Amino acid sequence: MTTETKPFRVDHVGSFLRPQRLKDAREAFANGTIDKEALRAVEDEEIVSLVAKQKKVGLKGITDGEFRRGFWHIDFLEQLTGVEGYVPEQGYNQIFHGKAAPSYNIRLVGKLAFPADHSFLRDFDFLKEAVGQDGEAVAKATIPSPTMILRQEILANDGSSKLAEIYPNIADFYHDLGQTYHDAVQAYYAHGCRYLQFDDTNWAFLADASKRESLKEKGIAPDEIAQVCTQIINAALADKPADLTITTHICRGNHASSWLFSGGYEPIAKELFATQYDGFFLEYDSDRAGDFAPLRYWDNPDSRVVLGLITSKFPELEDRQAIEERIQEATEYVPLANLCISPQCGFASTEEGNKLTEEQQWAKIDLLQAIAKDVWQ
Repeated sequence: MTTETKPFRVDHVGSFLRPQRLKDAREAFANGTIDKEALRAVEDEEIVSLVAKQKKVGLKGITDGEFRRGFWHIDFLEQLTGVEGYVPEQGYNQIFHGKAAPSYNIRLVGKLAFPADHSFLRDFDFLKEAVGQDGEAVAKATIPSPTMILRQEILANDGSSKLAEIYPNIADFYHDLGQTYHDAVQAYYAHGCRYLQFDDTNWAFLADASKRESLKEKGIAPDEIAQVCTQIINAALADKPADLTITTHICRGNHASSWLFSGGYEPIAKELFATQYDGFFLEYDSDRAGDFAPLRYWDNPDSRVVLGLITSKFPELEDRQAIEERIQEATEYVPLANLCISPQCGFASTEEGNKLTEEQQWAKIDLLQAIAKDVWQ
């Protein structure tokens, strides 16, 4: 394992604050004053600019900032075969501690599959070309985990699910979820992707004490569902090409600097670390994430744990020495060589973005680079 192993020593989750020009263009498209081609032209230009900015601050895993998305997960999920986006009567099915999320979600309407013409593949082609091959930087793709569909249909459904009609045998649903993402992995690889990330708030849902209690009241066993999640994810990762790095990011919710879930990783750590990911981006910027003890379940020396010790929610810079001390604390469970650092989440999981400026966003990355230089060099 070297400093160039993915995930990188200093990495990031994926999304960045949208420039005002991009927000204006999206609004103009929504109002019908520009067409899709004009919007895409603005997106293209802003993504090229963002790629250059990421390289300038020393990042090596380069994303498109999720600049083409409105929401971190829905834009991808609603394009899967058998899934549709819709406007729920009761609003978004999770209540943020802060500003409410947009009232839009996804639901199953047929058998699941990954479509060969999914637009995210074309989007990755553009990113890969923009990143180029002129150095150590690589294009990184981020997509929501398959378990986000499981949560919507089983754990936090708003009453509109037709899952029982579509999949009378629930095992078939689990199989198709894994197969759909297995096919997605292979499709990304065929498009030249060598760094892919599954973003996942479902593990945090299953770790939250109040959510666990609500599931039990519905007759759902959280621990059994966690085992199912491991099964689905590992089915998706089966036969993964050796030169493709796939990581996951575990999040407790991120919209306009607000959050959804609380609780440490202990209730789900055993199942989480039984997944065959190459890296685990773990939120560790607040007391809501708990302590490092659940890292004792990490047992794959070929993988890395990315400590999300720097918050993306607020502009204040963390104390450098305090962060370095926390990294050393984590080495009680994971060797320093297998640790990396990153912001705890993206800076804009929804297009609105968190409550900080672009300058403050890049200052967070600069701080991570300075910390890494102290700790690993």
